[in-house]
Amino acid sequence: MDAVANQVAEVKISNDMRLTTEDLTTELIQRLIDKKYNFQVLAVTNQTNVVSKIEGLIEKNGYKCRVYTENRAATLAAVAIPTGITQIAALGSAVGMAVHNIATFNPDYEIGKNKFNGTVTVKYKK
Repeated sequence: MDAVANQVAEVKISNDMRLTTEDLTTELIQRLIDKKYNFQVLAVTNQTNVVSKIEGLIEKNGYKCRVYTENRAATLAAVAIPTGITQIAALGSAVGMAVHNIATFNPDYEIGKNKFNGTVTVKYKK
């Protein structure tokens, strides 16, 4: 085993673990997936890269996943604002969310991106 693999093997993992992007190695993600643990990555500056890395490993292991933006349902609140533009935007968001949920029906994992908090949350759903 090389030095990095030894360090990763020594890291204690747990369900609902919180990590930083510096902690997030391929080996560590693989261990969390093997255990079907939930985990959260904090202080994420490049969500696209982090999500792609996690999603790729989940799918490589034969699992399905749904990637979504957390708190996106808040955009639906715009339907209550009585202007035509906000109501059309809210209805468009609702249709988009429904289509996405049908396309990724019954995933093994959900990956939630929270742009405001800079986090990526991974939850095992089955």
